[in-house]
Amino acid sequence: MSDYILDASAILALLNNEPSSERVINVLTVAAISSVNLSEVVAKLADTGMSEAEVREVISNLGLDVIHFDTEMAYYAGLLRPLTRQAGLSFGDRACLALGKSLDLPILTTDKTWADLELGINVQVIPIRVLKRKNSKMDIS
Repeated sequence: MSDYILDASAILALLNNEPSSERVINVLTVAAISSVNLSEVVAKLADTGMSEAEVREVISNLGLDVIHFDTEMAYYAGLLRPLTRQAGLSFGDRACLALGKSLDLPILTTDKTWADLELGINVQVIPIRVLKRKNSKMDIS
């Protein structure tokens, strides 16, 4: 059973060894991620030049519970668009919010704009993202 939902940004912060990512490490064994957000993480890893086998190994080592994006979450994520458009939330962001809402679990993200959302969803912003230079490589060791 999961106690937290992780946004892709939280996983990427962990993989990048960003400051304060220990918060993600501390909940990793009791965390879940939407299959949509998993796809975002996979895409970022693939962008670094990792092979499919390497990406699968990194993701597998995290031990995350991957929750499939279902019809109800699709409706909820779609209905969130008018409420989150001004904040610039992506489909992946809304998929994460929909999963948190459907399971009634807190969401960990590094996206500061989520802190201002008033959606009745428990969002916990982890202040760990730092500005990155273009073409920087992920440290996934």
